Amino acid sequence: MSARTATSSGLAARYAQAMFELATEQGALDQVATDLDKLDRTIAENSELARLLASPVVTREQHASAISSVAAKLDLSETTRKFLGVLAAKRRLYALPSIVDSFRARLAEQRGEVTAEVVSAKELDKKQVAALQDAVTAHTGKKVLLDTKVDPSLIGGLVVTVGSVQVDASLKRKLQQLDVAMRGLG
Repeated sequence: MSARTATSSGLAARYAQAMFELATEQGALDQVATDLDKLDRTIAENSELARLLASPVVTREQHASAISSVAAKLDLSETTRKFLGVLAAKRRLYALPSIVDSFRARLAEQRGEVTAEVVSAKELDKKQVAALQDAVTAHTGKKVLLDTKVDPSLIGGLVVTVGSVQVDASLKRKLQQLDVAMRGLG
């Protein structure tokens, strides 16, 4: 891990914790979580906005103006708007995606939830998602939030990651194992 990444992750955790405590004090935890989800989706869908927020060349005033416009357009709460203003003034908007991730992790921890990343070869239907959620919930003993993604290169099956545990039941992995085994026999 680079020094910048380590610093950024520590920084993100501190800002997320501060935002979490502020939102809790104001009774706005759910609203702030919703705001941050909207903001995170917007940044993920708009590469120009992501570049602008990450750019060290952009002035504080330009960052503040841009994030203020985005906050107004998304109709974010006053608590979230002020927080974003602080990030802009401190030139920390580049860390916003990491801050959102840390905030989500802190919120899930408080709620006793765990997030499982599920990567499948094709889009899962509602019945499959529900069955998978039930299975992971039974395994972890906690409420599970699924983060589903599609990766056609898996060919078939899926990969489930909960914390540091990964279960790879993809056809791609099985073919790789078969390839390795056949090379060993040759």
